[in-house]
Amino acid sequence: MADILYIVIPCYKEEEVLPETARRLGEKLDQLQRAGRISPESRVLFVNDGSTDRTWSIIQKLHTADKRFSGVDLSRNRGHQNALLAGLMTAKDRCDMAISMDADLQDDIGAVDAMVEQYYAGCDIVYGVRSSRKKDTFFKRFTAEGFYRLMNFLGAETVFNHADYRLMSRRALEGLAQFKEVNLFLRGIVPMIGYPTGTVEYERGERFAGESKYPLKKMLSFAMEGITSLSTKPIRYITLLGFLVFLVSLVMLVYSIVRWAHGDTVIGWASVICSVWAIGGLILLALGVIGEYIGKIYLETKGRLRYLFNEMLDEHEGR
Repeated sequence: MADILYIVIPCYKEEEVLPETARRLGEKLDQLQRAGRISPESRVLFVNDGSTDRTWSIIQKLHTADKRFSGVDLSRNRGHQNALLAGLMTAKDRCDMAISMDADLQDDIGAVDAMVEQYYAGCDIVYGVRSSRKKDTFFKRFTAEGFYRLMNFLGAETVFNHADYRLMSRRALEGLAQFKEVNLFLRGIVPMIGYPTGTVEYERGERFAGESKYPLKKMLSFAMEGITSLSTKPIRYITLLGFLVFLVSLVMLVYSIVRWAHGDTVIGWASVICSVWAIGGLILLALGVIGEYIGKIYLETKGRLRYLFNEMLDEHEGR
């Protein structure tokens, strides 16, 4: 018998896209089931991340009309990564494989077929990787690719041009469940699981309705979260920078003594002012980076819940 697939969709204020998203995903389930690649017990699992619009009521209507559409309603907005984790952990005991993707379906659902094939070929994790960024603006392309390069430079293992479109086997999901950190950055955590992996390239499309939930401010915050959650190199670089500034101060001290010995008067008020501002800025930057890490330590020691369920719609009780 074919294995059970769960497609996990985090949703935040997605009332405009959900009907079309459900239609397309329903067709994909039908296609895979007719081909004998997935079980009739396969589901689409929508995770409502505290939406204030009609997102949850639409999910309820979809579930009433077709039991293949399941739903999880979180008690409040917990952010994309926590909502995605909630969906994956819900699917873990109900499926053999789970695919995560965004509700706007900019990630090509045609790649699902290739992901499932790689799963049957022995891959526990299959990453959806964008083949190109030609449709992005120059600024978006430059910042996104720069982010991936910076992450890898700082020692955080990520898959280049991969977001959260991926397939994970049940074994990989059980491995993910063993990571207990509160500060989630799944793009960096999933590669730590290990197990056989594969990649599927796809062309990212345009959003067919609604608007992006990731403006520049959120993207910058997400990048900072990823860097400080996965790498300690920024703190090491601060130490190196402090050492270099100390060496420069020694050089300037020797230079000043030599000038004084030759009877030269050093006025240099401009250089002093610039030095004060530069060193002050470096100190504040260093304190900010260290503060980010201390804040994360504080949150981790609290051990607060990453999400709470308000309601669940799924007749499949798991195994």
